Amino acid sequence: MTLQRPLPRCLPVLAALCCALASPWLPQIAQAAESPAARADGALLPRDSRDAAVFRGGLVYANYCVTCHGINADGNGRAARLHNPRPANLRASDKNDDYIGLIVRRGGEALGRSARMPPWAEELTDEQIQDVVAFVRSVNVHAEAK
Repeated sequence: MTLQRPLPRCLPVLAALCCALASPWLPQIAQAAESPAARADGALLPRDSRDAAVFRGGLVYANYCVTCHGINADGNGRAARLHNPRPANLRASDKNDDYIGLIVRRGGEALGRSARMPPWAEELTDEQIQDVVAFVRSVNVHAEAK
């Protein structure tokens, strides 16, 4: 099998970011690993749990979103200064889950927002989009209100 694209040079940074994103769940993962049920089926988090979706969404975010939206999801990524308007501060967004999913899927221009926000529907699966929405919701200060 040949790779279509070369591996990114930032792979070590992404690996470190993934570890950082996983750190809130490490106690849960350790506790789950000690339970007999976890050893029997090998699962650390139930696949359909919110925590699993947030974890997977964090991985998607690290691969596709962090460059513009930033490691803190505050719109201050390394490429943010190149965009006008700047990327959205996802921590303070007042948008609901459906809208976030639509903008990830269709891009900003399709929803009357920045054309610099690309559509990811061709790149991401429906599950990945749902997971990244769960991750964005987990870091959002308005999450309790939704």
